[in-house]
Amino acid sequence: MTQGSSAGQPDFDAVIVGAGFAGMYMLHRLRKLGLSVRVFETGDGVGGTWYWNRYPGARCDVESLEYQYGFSDEIQKGWTWTERYAAQPEILRYQNYVADKLDLRKDIQFETRVTAAKYDAQSGLWTVETDKGDRLRTRFCVMATGCLSAARVPDFKGIGDFAGKWYHTGNWPHEGVDFTGKRVAVIGTGSSGIQSIPVIADQAAHLTIFQRTANFTLPAGNKPLSREEVARTKETLLADRERARQTRGGLICFDYNEALAEEMTPEAREKELAARWTQGGFAFLGAYGDLMATKEANDIAADFARAQMRARVAKPEIAEKLMPYDHPVGVKRLCLDTGYLEIFNQPNVELVDVRETPIERITKAGVLCGGKEYEADAIVFATGFDAMTGAILGVDITGRDGEKLREKWAAGPRTYLGLGSAGFPNLFFITGPGSPSVLSNMIVSIEQHVDWITDCISKLTSGNIRSIEATKDAEDAWVAHVNELAAESLYPQANSWYMGANIPSKPQVFMPYPGGVDVYGQKLAEVAAADYEGFLLGA
Repeated sequence: MTQGSSAGQPDFDAVIVGAGFAGMYMLHRLRKLGLSVRVFETGDGVGGTWYWNRYPGARCDVESLEYQYGFSDEIQKGWTWTERYAAQPEILRYQNYVADKLDLRKDIQFETRVTAAKYDAQSGLWTVETDKGDRLRTRFCVMATGCLSAARVPDFKGIGDFAGKWYHTGNWPHEGVDFTGKRVAVIGTGSSGIQSIPVIADQAAHLTIFQRTANFTLPAGNKPLSREEVARTKETLLADRERARQTRGGLICFDYNEALAEEMTPEAREKELAARWTQGGFAFLGAYGDLMATKEANDIAADFARAQMRARVAKPEIAEKLMPYDHPVGVKRLCLDTGYLEIFNQPNVELVDVRETPIERITKAGVLCGGKEYEADAIVFATGFDAMTGAILGVDITGRDGEKLREKWAAGPRTYLGLGSAGFPNLFFITGPGSPSVLSNMIVSIEQHVDWITDCISKLTSGNIRSIEATKDAEDAWVAHVNELAAESLYPQANSWYMGANIPSKPQVFMPYPGGVDVYGQKLAEVAAADYEGFLLGA
C-alpha cells in the first residue's frame, strides 16, 4: 500500500488511468515536463481498446497511415504499416513498439484497476485507490480510459444456464477461439459483429446471426500498402497531421465536396457517390456538403447505399431484412466490412430478425427467440460498449464537497469542452463526452487533448497555481451548445451508442461534439489564449 510521505505531499504529480493510445502519450508528455507520473492499467500490457478487442476480424476503420501518432518523426519513420486498414495484432505491435521506444512501461502499473478517486479541498490532492490495495495521493488525475472500453454484456435471462461457452467481442480470450465444426450464435450486428461474422462463418458448421438493427456497411477495400505509399507518408506525416487538425474529422484521406445535393445533377451525384463507395472508408459521407445536414440530401445517399448492399445478397427476402431503413446513413458509426453481406449467401448461415421475434432468454442449449430454440455450442455477444462514460463512471470519483461524478452525470454527462467537469478540480478527461472523440480520427483528437492538458499543467506548475476547474456557467453553456448542434443535425434520428441508446436506463443524450475537429481546435486555442476562460484557476 502506497501513501504520501507527509501531510499535503503527493506521491506523484499525476496519475493516469489507462495505458492505451491516450494514456501512453499523456505519460510521455508529462514526463517531458519533469513530473513524476504513475499510470494504472487493468490489462497486463499496453494497448487499451486494442489490448482487449482481439475478436476475429478486428480491424481499425481509420486508415493505418493516419491512425498513428504524429508527434515524433523518429517514431513514425521507424515503423512500417502493412495494410490500408490495420488489423488488431498489427496495431497492438505498434503500440508496444512505441512503449519500448519511449521506455514507458517503467511508469505503468499493470493488472491494476483504479476503483476510486477522491478530491480533498484542503490539501488540493486526489486520493486514488486500486483493487490491489494502492492508496496514493496525486495533484492531477487524468482519465485516459477510452471511449469504447467498457464492454456491455446484455442481461439476458438464463445466461448462466448456457452449457456452452460465451464470449464478448470487447473482452476476447487472448489465446483465441477456434469455432471449427461448431454451431455458433452471434448476437449483434454493429461494427464488431460485422467484422467478426465473416471469419466465424468460415469456421463454423452453422452460424445463426441475431440482428436487432440493420446497419449501413460498406466494403472496406482493404489491401496491402505499397512501398511508395508508405515511403510518401514517412516524408509527410508531421505536415499531414497538421492538415488533419484543420479538417472536420481529423482525416485527410478524402476531401469533402462542398457542393449541396440540390446544386448537383442526378448524374453528378450518382457519379460522386459511386466513386466514394469504390474508394471505401468514410469518404462516402463527404459526397456533397449537406449529406449529414438534411434528410432530403441524406436520403439520396442512403438509397444509393442500400442498392449497393442489396446487390451483394442473393436472396431478396434476406437482403430486405439486412436493409437499414430506420436511420439516415452516417448517423451511426459507418461500418466497413470484408465480405459481410456475402456470407448470407452461404448455406451454413442463418439470419434471425429479433425485432420480429425478440430474444426471450438464453437456454442450456442455445437461444430461445420467438418461441423457437436455436441450438448453439458457443455464443458471441457483439453487443458493444457503454460508450464514452462507462469506463469513467466505472471509477468511484468524488469531487469537491463530496459530490459524486456518477450522481452529477445521472441525467447525462456534463463537461466543459469534454476536458473537465465543474466541482472536480485537476481532473482531466481525454476525449471525454463533449469533445469530437468518436466522430473523428481518435489519434488526432487524443493528441489534441493531451497537448492541451500538458500545456495547461505546465502553466499551473510553473506559475505555482494550485488548481484548475471548469466553471458551472461555462459547463452549462457548452452542454447547451453541443445539444444545439446535435439537434440541428441528423444524429438524433438514430438510437445509437452516440446517444447511449444501447444501454438500458442510460439517459439518451448526444455525447460527442459534432462541430468538427477544426472548429473544436480553434475553441481550445481561444480558451488557452484567454488565460483559460471558462475555468477557475485556484491560488
